[in-house]
Parts: sequence; structure tokens; C-alpha cells
Amino acid sequence: MERVVPWERTYLRSLGSQQGNSHLHWHIAPLPPGTPYRRQQFHALMLENGVLRWSAEEAAALGQRIRAAVEA
Repeated sequence: MERVVPWERTYLRSLGSQQGNSHLHWHIAPLPPGTPYRRQQFHALMLENGVLRWSAEEAAALGQRIRAAVEA
């Protein structure tokens, strides 16, 4: 991920449960370069502070770049 997306810091979260629908999935969230320190950490993960909006095309293009980096 860090080879494909410019980043200041990368957050990695694992979510899932052993109860009900046992599963595990990862959220990998690169923080944009230049983000002031006071807006990192928990501030960056709080929805009330905003989210980056991506179109389906942008998300697909990012997925293709990540896939190519993993395969390389």
C-alpha cells in the first residue's frame, strides 16, 4: 500500500468477531501527506472530522495499482 499511495502515516485496523459471523477483515488507511500532527491519530479516524470521497472509478484504479504492486 505504501508503495502505491503517498502517505504521512498508515493506520491498520482489524475488525471481526468470533461470535455470529466469524470473520476478519483489515482496514488499511494511509493518511495524506502533510497532515498536521494534531489531526493524526484518533482525529484522522473519526467520521465527524470528514472522509475522503472516492468515485467507483477512482477506487477501481487504486485497486488496480495495489494489485500490480502486490504482484510485482
